[in-house]
Amino acid sequence: QVQLVESGGGLVQPGESLRLSCAASGNAFRLYTMGWYRQAPGKQRELVTTITSGGNTNYADFVQGRFTISRDNAKNTVYLQMNSLKPEDTAVYYCNAQLYNIYWGQGTQVTVSS
Repeated sequence: QVQLVESGGGLVQPGESLRLSCAASGNAFRLYTMGWYRQAPGKQRELVTTITSGGNTNYADFVQGRFTISRDNAKNTVYLQMNSLKPEDTAVYYCNAQLYNIYWGQGTQVTVSS
C-alpha cells in the first residue's frame, strides 16, 4: 500500500506560479510511474503529466510548456511546477502512483482567479 499526500495548492492570480508536491510512503518510490491529474467542477478527471521511473515525461497538450514534472527519489517526492497559470487551470490536482497497482492522493485545490 502506498500513501500519497499532496500539498502546495492555493489561490493565485492569472499568470502566477505554484509548485505542488506529492510525498509517497514506502520503499519502492523509485520504481513507480508518478503522475498528476486534475478534475475541475463538473468535468472528468484528466491527465496532466507523468514521469516514469527512468525520468521520461509526458504532458497533456493543454500544458503547452507551462508545467514541469520532476521527482526526487531520495525524498520520495514528485513535484509539479506550474507557471503562467490560467483560470482554466482551476481544479483539484491529484497525485497518482502506478506500478502493479494504482494509488491516488487526496488532492489539493488550485484556484486561479483575479
